[in-house]
Amino acid sequence: MLVAALGSLPVAPTPLEAQTARERLVVSIDWLAQHYRDPGVVLLHVGPEEDYAKEHIPGARYLSHRHPQTADGLILELQPPDLVERQLRELGISNDSRVVVYRSSEWISPSTRVLFELDWAGVDAVFLDGGLDAWKAAGHPVTADAPPVAPGSFTIRPKSDLVVTADWVQQHAVGKPGYQLVDGRARAFYDGVRDDRGKAGHIAGAGSIPWVELFEENGRLKSAEALRALFTAAGVEPGETVVAYCHIGQFATAVILAARTLGHEVRLYDGAMQDWARRDLPVTASAN
Repeated sequence: MLVAALGSLPVAPTPLEAQTARERLVVSIDWLAQHYRDPGVVLLHVGPEEDYAKEHIPGARYLSHRHPQTADGLILELQPPDLVERQLRELGISNDSRVVVYRSSEWISPSTRVLFELDWAGVDAVFLDGGLDAWKAAGHPVTADAPPVAPGSFTIRPKSDLVVTADWVQQHAVGKPGYQLVDGRARAFYDGVRDDRGKAGHIAGAGSIPWVELFEENGRLKSAEALRALFTAAGVEPGETVVAYCHIGQFATAVILAARTLGHEVRLYDGAMQDWARRDLPVTASAN
């Protein structure tokens, strides 16, 4: 996730004004226009590096969301806490920073992945609804300038329970009360029409919410009512913990963001279908 840092902003606390779960996680263009120069606010631009070099929100730092492949061949797994801590400091993030993640181009799920990893690390982070396109459409400024960033003083506080393994999924989330598995892949993979790493279908008991259905065509998160309907259709009951997975652990983070805005506790099966298939665990192609 955390590779390159550009830009510079002061680091001092910004009061948290939001009241609802959604407001604590997703901020509007109007909110950012009022606060992007506040002390303590750190903007992270997620998208192609060439886009950042061309234009970005003033003061934003470029963030590559990519990870090296693990020794066992998994892609996009969380990095060791000490490495993440160092990279966050290089981005100018401190424990009193408030981080705003925004996407350029169509990089919505990479941005939600970054948001998830920041939350896992103990960072106060929010998602900009609509991203750079919405910012520009509202007539706000962009720049190509990327001044140096002053190192932060962040101390990582990993939320280890946010990420779960295949064994955990089998023991806690398959047919167990209080949990609902949700598959964030396209329905063709969920239904078994298309193969995913040799597995045609989904983990037994999982409901289906293709991540793209969580967002409007303009890239904004759908209304709470529309999101609730999607989660209800996937078998998620009020108060249940949503356990999400996908291909490699990226699309599922969009499901997790949406679930959190509805007030659900969440878990990410980070190994996802790449890990499930490697273990040769069973799938089903029947509807759930």
